[in-house]
Amino acid sequence: MKFFSFWRSLASFRVRIALNLKGLPAEMVYVDIDADAHRADAYREINPQMALPALVLDDGTTLFQSLAILEYLEETHPNPPLLPSDPRGRARVRALALMVACEGHPLLVPRVRRYLDHELNLRDAQQAAWRRHWTIETLAALEAHLADHKDTGRFCHGDAPSLADICMVGHVSVAVTQQINLSPYPTVKRIFDAAMTLPEFASAHPLAQPDTPEAMRVRG
Repeated sequence: MKFFSFWRSLASFRVRIALNLKGLPAEMVYVDIDADAHRADAYREINPQMALPALVLDDGTTLFQSLAILEYLEETHPNPPLLPSDPRGRARVRALALMVACEGHPLLVPRVRRYLDHELNLRDAQQAAWRRHWTIETLAALEAHLADHKDTGRFCHGDAPSLADICMVGHVSVAVTQQINLSPYPTVKRIFDAAMTLPEFASAHPLAQPDTPEAMRVRG
């Protein structure tokens, strides 16, 4: 498999975690979004949407959209499971994941920031306020769903990481980058801290990637 990734891409972060948890090796191909490499013909042929990540299977099939890739990995390599065995549990985990991946994250991606800058001419302070608003709104929603819920355990659902945790850690990482106070979201913070103690999560972090700028890399 070839995995097309960028260090700062939260969607790539999700797939890196899943590949680690499943123990699946993949050839990494780094696509520099800051240099507009995702808009070049070479990557456009792989994913016409020009979004990351993409996973190219050994037979040449290209998978795109992080949640679809995660579901594929779950179906083809079911251990360890990233979804509960019961339908209600699977629905809850998917809903928590979707809150981040399909509602919170899309408002923060580079193409939205570019539109706010180039088309709406929002100042840096206004753009920062936009990002903080949507980051905090998603944190609050996650906390409301996770706190005191009978199915919340060490992780979002039970005591093993799931699709929900894979999505949530990226969002919390963004909050940390924005220096947002996490104390109003104690359940979210507790689960994030538990997840990041796992090497499969920690080694997938944006600041620990081979293409992370040297000045920003995590120092071991």
